[in-house]
Amino acid sequence: MTETKEGKITRVIFNNSSNGYTVANFETADEMFTITGSFHVVNSGARYRITGEFRTHKKYGEQFEVKSYEEILPEGEEGIRVFLASDNIRGIGKKTADLIVDAFGEKSLDVIENDPEQLLKIKGIGRKTLKNIVESYQETRDFAHVYRDLSDLGIDLSQAVKIYKLYGSEALSIIKENPYQLADDIYGISFKKADEIGVRLGIDENSPFRIRSGIKYVLADFAGNGSTYMSKDQLKLKTIDLLDTTGDQVDECLGAMAFEGEIQTDTVDGTPAIYLYNYYMAEQETAHNLKRLMDATVDAIPANIENLINAAESGEQIQLSPEQRKGVRLAIESNVSIITGGPGTGKTTMINTIIKILDDLGIKAAIAAPTGRAAKRITETSGVPAKTIHRLLEYVYSEDEDEMQFGRDYENPIEERAVIIDEASMIDLLLMDALLKAIKSGSRLIMVGDVDQLPPVGAGNVLRDMIQSEYIPTVRLKKIFRQANESLIVVNAHRINDGEYPYTNEKDKDFFMMHRNSEEEILETVEELVSGRLEAYYDFIDSPGDIQVLTPTRKGLLGTASLNARLQAALNPPAEDKEEMKARSRLFREGDKVMQTKNNYSLEWRSNVDFQTGKGVFNGDMGTVTSIDKAADTVTVQFDDRFVVYDSMDLEELDLAYAITVHKAQGSEFPAVVMPMNWCPPLLQTRDLLYTAVTRGKKLVVLVGFQRCVQRMVDNDRVHSRNSGLEFRLREMEAMGGGDPFAAFR
Repeated sequence: MTETKEGKITRVIFNNSSNGYTVANFETADEMFTITGSFHVVNSGARYRITGEFRTHKKYGEQFEVKSYEEILPEGEEGIRVFLASDNIRGIGKKTADLIVDAFGEKSLDVIENDPEQLLKIKGIGRKTLKNIVESYQETRDFAHVYRDLSDLGIDLSQAVKIYKLYGSEALSIIKENPYQLADDIYGISFKKADEIGVRLGIDENSPFRIRSGIKYVLADFAGNGSTYMSKDQLKLKTIDLLDTTGDQVDECLGAMAFEGEIQTDTVDGTPAIYLYNYYMAEQETAHNLKRLMDATVDAIPANIENLINAAESGEQIQLSPEQRKGVRLAIESNVSIITGGPGTGKTTMINTIIKILDDLGIKAAIAAPTGRAAKRITETSGVPAKTIHRLLEYVYSEDEDEMQFGRDYENPIEERAVIIDEASMIDLLLMDALLKAIKSGSRLIMVGDVDQLPPVGAGNVLRDMIQSEYIPTVRLKKIFRQANESLIVVNAHRINDGEYPYTNEKDKDFFMMHRNSEEEILETVEELVSGRLEAYYDFIDSPGDIQVLTPTRKGLLGTASLNARLQAALNPPAEDKEEMKARSRLFREGDKVMQTKNNYSLEWRSNVDFQTGKGVFNGDMGTVTSIDKAADTVTVQFDDRFVVYDSMDLEELDLAYAITVHKAQGSEFPAVVMPMNWCPPLLQTRDLLYTAVTRGKKLVVLVGFQRCVQRMVDNDRVHSRNSGLEFRLREMEAMGGGDPFAAFR
């Protein structure tokens, strides 16, 4: 039941300055209780009129959840004296408060608001202090007025705090002029939410603001699905359908946006194309930086390459195949090279050999991968420290720009003269652009990956485009080594990739198919396998955490949402000693397996190894909920080597990870993989998706469901379609030659 209370805050228990979330003690004339909610500014001693409702928490008891509030200015000299002395206003302490009230009495607040110059008569108040007093007092009054108006537009309290922190007292006038700016500026406000606000404000449905915002929304949606650009015709149709507008009006806005640099028009392989400007620049720079590295002079090899390979083989007690030798030779002799191949073809052995030869030549190599798990795997197999690409580039979060920036770039390049990147199929366009900017001309770049896996989660198709352009020297590994050939996981991965159905259920092997006749039977079997059956049978499975359920889709009975709810209940049920917290449609509980679902460059982390701190948690990072603090409204997650404290707003980016999509599993390996096989949209029933899922299993793969679904996926060799212009630009560059149009910016 909604109630309104009047009283004062007696103690602030917790306050998050970024989103205003607050826990505090509140006292009225006849009761005291704990309040939670978002406040623009909160101070002990301040009086408020709050509206909300009481909720009972099993650990912290009864709390009042604030939905809206209004600060109440005090009356009478003594009330004003207490108010001014309680640190509500910057520049006024207890002594200054006494002097102000002694001088102006009950008119003190009126003087501060309407005639602040009078305060200069008070001892200790100069121009600088006066400025602080006026600004601080005005902020408190302004937010109350602004929030009242914003709430009428359907904007909740937490969003209003964010809006006011960005726009200040001009918030309402900015929103009235262009509500669609909110979608660009405020995280958590989508185009559709901005459109709802626009309707409330009576914005013309054919307003250029609305159409331009709709265009950016459509482009961003396509980028979120992997495309760096859209054909002009496709963009127009999607925008017209979204906004119910005309093609002429879309054309007019496209022209204005291109003129102002919000988008870029171009032609890709004869097709008129529209880019968001940052993707256009990233694609151009990536192509030109690859050319820059290809055209540079690298350190000469002062020895016969075959002798170097022989020495490495002898030292490591291995024997490379002819195609492996070719790949190692290519990597050492080339400026930029690519080594691609499926599981069991010896990519790891080649990386180790290349590292050994470079070290013998005195060429220091930087070794990195897109994910922390992949980097850790390189370190374990090679004995050489490896980093994520983000850490190699020394990423930092810029609060001024509200974006990630890299410490390594043209001006401060990577020191090593060779850069080796594993799991290169996962690199999206924006990350590749940043990586290339940080590599000095004359350095070697060696990219290793499996091009037959799914494309990266982010926009672009970098590795495939580089290979298909035929501009970058490439070796494709096809031979499966004898030891790997004993694994049905490896054998079946190659069979699937070649369009052949996998072998299953051979005795003492590692690849199984459990036939089930309905979705419910599949779900029950998956739960049974993960809840103890596999752990009881296989010694290498120490806990359910060693088993990863992969599924093509998020929706349906066998999608991630349904599977996670079922598996959470089975593997981590409610208990009195386990705290839990609900965030929108998801319930998190201490002990839950979770995953970050988008890049967040501002989230702070602390290493549990060397206690270093930094910012940045990335899409696909997996961890475990170690603690939940309901009083502070926070969830702490332990990742591989660091922990992160999430507040209630950031929890929107966290999801349960007992089951994850195959796309999210890229770059990771798991001791055991269980995958339900049932009908799903044709776009997801593809050969490359099944291939990627199977290759995530290190020691065991179990498919559960319909055999015909497995066969349908193998038969469907449709590659996930995404618009990416890098291949075209590399081919064009090779044909035309010429200089670098971006040289002036370096």
